[in-house]
Amino acid sequence: MKLPIDRRDIPLLATAAVLVAVYAFGALRYDNFASWAVARNLLVDNAFLGIAAVGATFVILSGGIDLSVGSVMAFTSILLAVLIEEVGLHPLAAIGIALAVGAFFGSVQGMMIRLFRLPPFLITLAGLFFMRGMAFVIHPQSVGVNHAFVATTLNHTLTLQLDLGRRGITIPVTVWILLATFLVAWFVLRHTRFGRTVYAIGDDAHAAALMGLPVARTTVRIYALSGFLSALAGVVFMLYKQSGDPAAARGLELDAIAAVVIGGTLLTGGIGSVVGTFLGVLILGLIQTLIVFQGNLSSWWTSIVAGTLVLLFLALQRALDALAGSALRTSESASP
Repeated sequence: MKLPIDRRDIPLLATAAVLVAVYAFGALRYDNFASWAVARNLLVDNAFLGIAAVGATFVILSGGIDLSVGSVMAFTSILLAVLIEEVGLHPLAAIGIALAVGAFFGSVQGMMIRLFRLPPFLITLAGLFFMRGMAFVIHPQSVGVNHAFVATTLNHTLTLQLDLGRRGITIPVTVWILLATFLVAWFVLRHTRFGRTVYAIGDDAHAAALMGLPVARTTVRIYALSGFLSALAGVVFMLYKQSGDPAAARGLELDAIAAVVIGGTLLTGGIGSVVGTFLGVLILGLIQTLIVFQGNLSSWWTSIVAGTLVLLFLALQRALDALAGSALRTSESASP
């Protein structure tokens, strides 16, 4: 049976339908849910998760996994706080160092995956423990960031005031970083050779190598990008909290993976998009917002609903694979 649309687009359309349904439910059930202030808070509160999920999208599209995301983010936040408050570095210099460390760590993981031919799960699991431990080595407790450049320039001067709603809303720099990250990632995946190679590796790494594509080099770059974006998420977290915390972002790597899967990216790689990931992040954020508006539910319901959605999307992916296989067998049997 031939589908009226490309099967690759079905998970993304399903994600969009879920997002519309969740938002419509909240708007109909709760007063002030459909407001500019709620939309603004949705982006602000999930900016660091969204950036981390972009890195996870590249990794999963290639058929890999990165479990070190949350630990790298926590490490970055406490590294920034210590460099700024205790070492006395300018925040921009500290941010540059933190991003470079994140990219370097990701590239090391990518090289180890290629060198030892071990599953990415094992390498990045080791990375999770290593970076979490290093975060506590740098400083065992949270450190506040009171530098004037952070408080005044980054968190005030670069904030945009929009005349929306009755009182207007402010869009902080963290939201612009989030949106810019998604826009650049979309362009890279859709319009560059690197992006096309990422899809090819996820679809069939052996075939990609036979085609002459730089599989090994691209794999290292994918994990370097994931490390860089995890560090960038740590920067955004520091700006959001105005502090660094070695215990922060526990389990965030799982939230990022959930957002990617809910966004329609196959865990086996080859199919997906950052557009779907963006919608997946919004869905997770809306679920948390609904719980806040309800007022009498535990925050653990976010995990319960997210887990249910992940299972449903995995079932959808399996059904589409089965349908595609059935169509292929029918086509082969019909050919002379």
